[in-house]
Amino acid sequence: MPTITNPILPGFNPDPSILRVGEDYYIATSTFEWFPGVQIHHSKDLANWELVTRPLNRKSQLDMRGDPDSCGVWAPCLTYDGEKFWLVYTDVKRKDGSFKDAHNYIVWSDTIEGPWSDPIYINSSGFDPSLFHDDDGKKWFVNMLWDHRTRPLKFAGIALQEFDAAAGKLVGPVKNIYKGTDLKLVEGPHLYKRNGWYYLLTAEGGTGYDHACTFARSRTIDGPYETHPDQYVLTSKDAPLAAIQRAGHGDLMETPEGKTYLVHLGGRPTTQERRCVLGRETSIQEAYWGEDDWLYVKNGPVPSLHVEVPGTRDEAKYWAEQRYTFEDGLHQDFQWLRTPETDRIFSTETGKLRLFGRESIGSWFEQALVARRQTHFSYDAETVLDFKATDERTMAGLTAYYGRYNFFYLAVTAHADGQRELLLMSSEMSWPNGNLNFPAAPVQIPNDGKVKLALTIRGRRLQFFYALADDELQAIGPVFDASILSDECGGHQAHGSFTGAFVGMAAHDLNGTASPADFDYFVYRPQHDPSDRYEVESLL
Repeated sequence: MPTITNPILPGFNPDPSILRVGEDYYIATSTFEWFPGVQIHHSKDLANWELVTRPLNRKSQLDMRGDPDSCGVWAPCLTYDGEKFWLVYTDVKRKDGSFKDAHNYIVWSDTIEGPWSDPIYINSSGFDPSLFHDDDGKKWFVNMLWDHRTRPLKFAGIALQEFDAAAGKLVGPVKNIYKGTDLKLVEGPHLYKRNGWYYLLTAEGGTGYDHACTFARSRTIDGPYETHPDQYVLTSKDAPLAAIQRAGHGDLMETPEGKTYLVHLGGRPTTQERRCVLGRETSIQEAYWGEDDWLYVKNGPVPSLHVEVPGTRDEAKYWAEQRYTFEDGLHQDFQWLRTPETDRIFSTETGKLRLFGRESIGSWFEQALVARRQTHFSYDAETVLDFKATDERTMAGLTAYYGRYNFFYLAVTAHADGQRELLLMSSEMSWPNGNLNFPAAPVQIPNDGKVKLALTIRGRRLQFFYALADDELQAIGPVFDASILSDECGGHQAHGSFTGAFVGMAAHDLNGTASPADFDYFVYRPQHDPSDRYEVESLL
């Protein structure tokens, strides 16, 4: 079979849940505070994947205004019972401190493209829910339990309860079926049935460099569950030089030919600080069942960079320039932050992307920031902006963005006297106060006319550029450290930041007048960088 290079979903695509229906494969991944919620990709060959839908796309399903960074939609589970597709997800409203407000919901659809139903609220006892369809027709809801009283860890095990689909609610007793292992932090449960065994795949060790997939089994669905003789079937925690780190939170699938694959999240760290700028990505591993009826990952437990799958990946498409225009609306590559009320932050009716300036950059409620994932370690981005700034509280421009405490922003704004200028802002490592840095003096520009804004990232080096009219691009400001746009620098304690770097367009109006900013186009151009270890290793 052909060999591909992991990851299969590059860039911020964590917590994969995989499903096969006939010849079609689907993967659902977390989107956290980015709207619409949940990404579902489709493939015919496990090598080439296309985004087919984001099912949580209206206010009745999801409203994340006020959700802090790295909250929102966690760990979706996508299943099919022979008639309907089911999607289980968490909307996290608070995650820091002893308490977590994590609300679990279920939606369903006759087709993967939707429309998906309005949600049924299930419970809030813990996050990472999944739904298991047993062969006797019963459905079981599984989630981790959160106990705010325990010290120092608050992961209390895996809960099981029957779900009555007709009644739309959980019924019967709740049972804690698995407390995890000494690796601790047990979460991300998925149930399977094979050869008379119930199998439980969980994530352990947190979301950092001790992450792992742990496996257990029982003859009855409610346990007791016996842990795999090797404890974890996938982890990089004891292999610091492995190309894929932070490996864990997985799901299993079998091909029509009977081959078993495990999809899982993982990060590809760069720099001596081991920062994962592209966030937690989705990779795939071949697995097999031993004569002892236990699952093993081929060449595991350390994840492989190169894996055999049925298909051959279209590498040219992966490296192609993406030029986005807005005559036909907003391309599906783009997302925005938190709000389902899109008409308050953008419009494409004029054939351009018009952003209406709202709250400040980094706001957890309503800001006009439309961006796409960074999916390459090196790339160029470019846009043309028409914006009549009136004072220092109105601004619009180009941003490389991770979250409130980690972004770079080149904006067209104005001095207090109304004179337009270019202002470079950053929020480098500003946790916990969130103060802005101004690394270069403002550059005065004419009060009328469009401005071209661009940036380049080469590994950890980020440089902004600008041009007026038909002039050549010229650099503005210093070279920044792009590696801070990473989970490791996201402004939280360990295991607290979960997304990835984005690049896009933004507009902010702190006067509250929703001043419009028009963007003609947006370009994302991947670049090869000979210093990129992953490019080198992918060729080996």
